[in-house]
Amino acid sequence: MVSSVFGRKKKDEADQAQLVHPERPGAKNRPTPRRSVQEAANKRPLVVTDRKAAAAADRARRREAMVLQRQAMATGDDRHLPPRDKGPVRRFVRDYVDSRLMVAEYMLPMMIVVLPLSLLQTTWAWVPLVVVSLLYGFLLVSGLHTWFVLRGMRRQIAAKFGPQAPREKGLGWYAVMRAYQLRRLRMPKPQVARGEKIT
Repeated sequence: MVSSVFGRKKKDEADQAQLVHPERPGAKNRPTPRRSVQEAANKRPLVVTDRKAAAAADRARRREAMVLQRQAMATGDDRHLPPRDKGPVRRFVRDYVDSRLMVAEYMLPMMIVVLPLSLLQTTWAWVPLVVVSLLYGFLLVSGLHTWFVLRGMRRQIAAKFGPQAPREKGLGWYAVMRAYQLRRLRMPKPQVARGEKIT
């Protein structure tokens, strides 16, 4: 009898609370937990007790991050790119360089062909001299072409992102390093076609 009275009392209190605070769609419909309860739920030990499990979890996290970064290198997804390639200005630099036929990108194939020829011992002493002269001439032309492209790129960056953007540290070197790489070896991979207008 007593238990039924107490049970009825609790039920009556619940019904009364329901009347005072009726359930609303879209609301959480539960009391906010106390701060001490929330803090206790968020507590983590400072020193990890299970080192093996912690190391395994860390390895899994790093592996997942590397997979996402590799995918971002292929797709250009800015969220998972390394810090060196992040940001809209860096994206613009990559697109600007990739949209042009850069003389500098043929430097590596040129050197692979020219350097062995310059070392050849022939009866004509002028052959190595001509080969080395061609190499230095190509270096000069590629350097000048890259410089003109960088000037145009800086103007467009200032117009698009503001006058301070072209002064970002390492931006010029970033563009030069990309210009001197073969297009198919560039990472992150080019996302624009050659000749495409970059705005």
